[in-house]
Amino acid sequence: MSHSGRQPSVHLVTQARRSLSDDIAYRQRRYLLMMGIRSVCFGIAVLLFINHFGWLTAIPAVAAIFIPYFAVVFANGGREPDNTRGFMEYHPNLPATRDSGGSADANGGNGHRPAGPGSGDN
Repeated sequence: MSHSGRQPSVHLVTQARRSLSDDIAYRQRRYLLMMGIRSVCFGIAVLLFINHFGWLTAIPAVAAIFIPYFAVVFANGGREPDNTRGFMEYHPNLPATRDSGGSADANGGNGHRPAGPGSGDN
C-alpha cells in the first residue's frame, strides 16, 4: 500500500505566535537600532558643542540621555501581541436571540412584569 498518489496535507497556521528565538532576535535588533540612534545623537551633540551652537547642543544630548531608557523598556517588554503575523480570526457579531419566556425573565426571573417609569412607588 503506497500513498504516492496522495498529496501531503498542509496546515495553515495563521494565529501562531513568533518563536521565542525569533522574538528575542527581533527585540535585540530593535535595541541595537535604538542604541545606534543614541550614538548618532551623542556624536551630533559633541559636534554642536565643539562648534559653539549653544542651547541647540541640548536637543541631541537630551535624546542621547533618554533613548537608553526606552530601548531597555522595549527590549524587556515581553513578547509581541498575538496577531502580528497572520490574519485576524473572524468572530461574527450576531444579535442576541430571543427567548420564548422573555416576559418572565425580564424582571430578574421573578415572573412579574417589569415596572415602567412613573408606575408608582414614590
